Amino acid sequence: MSEFTKIEKKWQKRWAKDKIFEADPVPKRKKFFLTVPYPYVNGALHIGHGRTYTIGDLIARYKRMQGYNVMFPMASHMTGTPVQGMVDRVLAGDSEAIEMYKRDLRLYFDTEEEVNIQLTKFKDAATTAAFFAKVISQDFDALGYSIDWRRRFTTGDATYNKFIEWQYQKFMERGYVKQGNYPLLYCPKDGNPVGEDDLLEGASAKIKEFAAIKWPFEDGFLVAATLRPETIFGVTNMWIHPKAKYVWALVDGEKWIISKIAAEKLKLQAKEIKILETFPGAQIIGKKFKAIHDDHEIPILPAEFVDPNNATGVVYSVPGHAPFDYIALRDLWEHPSNLAQYGISAEDVRDIQIIGMIDMKGYSEFPAKDAVEKRDIKSQNESEKLEDATQEIYKAEFYDGVMRDNCAQFSGRMIKDVKDDVVAWMKTINRVDVIYEPDLRPVICRCGTSVQVGVFAGQWFLDYQSPGWKETARKALKNMGIVPEIFRNLFEATFDWLTQRPCARRRGIGTRLPFDSDWIIESLSDSTIYMAFYTIAHHIRSNKLKPTQLTYEFFEYVFLGKGTPAKVSKVTSIDADLIKKMQDEFMYWYPNDQRHTAPSHISNHLSFAIFHHVAIFPEKHWLKLISLSEHMNMESKKMSKSKGNVIPLVEIPEKYGADVFRIYVVSAAEPGTLMDWRERDVPTMKNRMRQFIDITTKYATKSPRVYTKKENPTIATRWMLSRVNSLVSICTNMIDTFKLREYAIHASSEMIRAINHYLNREGVPKEEREGTMAYVCDIWVRLLAPITPHTCEELWSKMGHEDYVSLSRWPVADKKLIDKNVEMAQQVVESTIRDIREISRLLKGKKAKRVYVYVAPEWMFKAMNSIRDANVPTIVGDIMKHLMTDEEFRKHGKEIKSIVDRISKENGLWDHSVSAKEEMAALIDSSGHMGKELNLEVVVQDSGQPNYDPQNKSRFALPGRVSLYLE
Repeated sequence: MSEFTKIEKKWQKRWAKDKIFEADPVPKRKKFFLTVPYPYVNGALHIGHGRTYTIGDLIARYKRMQGYNVMFPMASHMTGTPVQGMVDRVLAGDSEAIEMYKRDLRLYFDTEEEVNIQLTKFKDAATTAAFFAKVISQDFDALGYSIDWRRRFTTGDATYNKFIEWQYQKFMERGYVKQGNYPLLYCPKDGNPVGEDDLLEGASAKIKEFAAIKWPFEDGFLVAATLRPETIFGVTNMWIHPKAKYVWALVDGEKWIISKIAAEKLKLQAKEIKILETFPGAQIIGKKFKAIHDDHEIPILPAEFVDPNNATGVVYSVPGHAPFDYIALRDLWEHPSNLAQYGISAEDVRDIQIIGMIDMKGYSEFPAKDAVEKRDIKSQNESEKLEDATQEIYKAEFYDGVMRDNCAQFSGRMIKDVKDDVVAWMKTINRVDVIYEPDLRPVICRCGTSVQVGVFAGQWFLDYQSPGWKETARKALKNMGIVPEIFRNLFEATFDWLTQRPCARRRGIGTRLPFDSDWIIESLSDSTIYMAFYTIAHHIRSNKLKPTQLTYEFFEYVFLGKGTPAKVSKVTSIDADLIKKMQDEFMYWYPNDQRHTAPSHISNHLSFAIFHHVAIFPEKHWLKLISLSEHMNMESKKMSKSKGNVIPLVEIPEKYGADVFRIYVVSAAEPGTLMDWRERDVPTMKNRMRQFIDITTKYATKSPRVYTKKENPTIATRWMLSRVNSLVSICTNMIDTFKLREYAIHASSEMIRAINHYLNREGVPKEEREGTMAYVCDIWVRLLAPITPHTCEELWSKMGHEDYVSLSRWPVADKKLIDKNVEMAQQVVESTIRDIREISRLLKGKKAKRVYVYVAPEWMFKAMNSIRDANVPTIVGDIMKHLMTDEEFRKHGKEIKSIVDRISKENGLWDHSVSAKEEMAALIDSSGHMGKELNLEVVVQDSGQPNYDPQNKSRFALPGRVSLYLE
């Protein structure tokens, strides 16, 4: 058990008992409504999820301490097929699925018997989702997330379904939801379209359209799919896998040869398929087919590299421009012995002439040959080199290639302009069709089935290209905050490619389309404006409102202000005062002030959320800000449950402590950066926590006191008071600008460093030190409360506070106590200590007993301040001209030149004390401390009038950069 567990559980119970995170509208109080995506409840969560939710909670706690009325709610996502798919696999006896669930259940049960008993209860999606929703909520509580659980719901709730029905009725009214034939990723086993959330693998897959080119062959067509139909003029042969199964099939009445697998796929793509004959590819190898543009005959050759699963399983060869084809043909030229079995002679193959059909500067007639020979590729097995060569040729041809004079009516045209025209021409002569494929493989449904592309009549989809919709969404994006800002271009790119998206399927959990009950709204479409539902979910539950009462008129009034409470009450039988209360609550909390999640959601959920908000709500209720934190690796590897390199969320409190985990995931990387969990770094965080606890506990019962200048405190105390208030200012700015790692580092390690420095300073009276430290610790505990809330509650209590630190005021920097001169002087002290240590190392065994520290003369400080105040450009001539106008500086012409050269070399001024007097006083005051740290006698002198300087070192002293002599 973690050493922190007992304290964490204690405060979690108290927070829950006193309901301190339940937020209700307070009209005169500023509000902050923060959401993080509700978790999908089809299994246990891991530390990657923990990073996202911890950052969300940090923001919620920070805003709460700033005085905002914060609403931070959470629900559970269970719609779609992920839960259903897993349950079906378990019920079907799928050993992999069963073990996956057992692995998760072992996290929550002590014995295998208990695991098996729970597994037997997973007979339906609702029961399964309910179990994981419960334990995930417990995991969130155990990590100290300040959630208002009254507002919880699941996306499978009947009341939530009514809300989604209303959403789709609004889409229908605006003409944004349509019906038609549309290609979509499809699970043949489930008989259902699939979205990103439905996939075990290939979640980023998109649909790719191939041109299926119909080459005349016997009494039908040999059909090869390509992404480059403009290359048909360079075809020298067809590649067929000799051992794969191919078919003669009637495809919409035409005879096609394609792979047997391709025929099955085309059945899903609105094609009428009838298999006439099945045969091995070897049966047609050695035969010939006809070219598209001039009817000359072209041979069919064997190639075991052909994948019958890919597109049609038939590949045409363009060796002049495709490196893979060139090397394959070259291999047959050099090793033709295996061709005899197909009735092909060596001469037949060697007579094949490569065709150059694209001219490019920098390449010969055959660019593929150039690229292969440049890389010295010897074999088809050198796939990486071949792929690199392919990309080189493709890019060069696309941007610079021109069709040669053997390309019929397209000769002389740029490659980048001709593709669509070639396809249009082939359509006029019935030589092209369309076949769809995912753009990557594998793509696996959560039920374990390989996903295909389907085209079905009557499919419902959202048309994001509907007139005006994109323009309005772009306006919303332009006016909202995206942090870090670097992710804005990903939103813009998503908006550009968004066209039509299937929004319903036949199977799964979810809301039925209100205008076509045979269809169920898909899981990403029902989770885009749900933030609004948080504002009223607790009222619906506590008042036991029935789904039938949540009518179209109800949502129109509550969310859009249309109608009156009295009229809505008459339709719904809901008390008019309650209706008005819910509308008031929505109006108080909306819009969603900050939505925090991961960049992987930009291409779907987040972009959809923007589109759907502008489709339904007035501008004042559009999303205000989206913040993002990158995903997490573990020991430099992508986390994977199947590979076992994940740490489940439930294990964190016991294994590390919630606060240790929280401070680690925040301080290890900025939100916009991929974080790498390294187990060896965790002890550092524990040590940091222990130092925080030990220091604060020591001064918890002391009375805070601020020593003003009138009380003549030591310079060390003045510095500590200034530094802690500077850190408050820095930390506040860091959180406000979403530099959370910087905040965490300053609030923990930098504060520890500053405090240790102060505590090690000699000459500070005990009473002064204790009063100052009590003041510092009071600030420090509040400063760290958003990251390490349990520990901070415990320390806050020890300090004698009766309220919760979670509800206390965020510290505000006392500008009167910030003394930059004192802080700068202290920086000089610390840099001097570092420099002395470095020089000591260079003495090679000689032990110095004394160090002379020479401080630059006053006139140098005046000169540097003069340059800074006048904002003179960092140009030698300009700086010299500025300084030489002052008679005082002219007296030091030679030294002035060396200072100016140093400024130029360093590209500008460096920090230094305001005066020689300040710098001297700080060094003298710190000489005892320095001597103790260095085990040396420290002597501070004015470089203008040194008492002892045997090697004339004083002449090198500059403001903020003392000169040193060790002996």
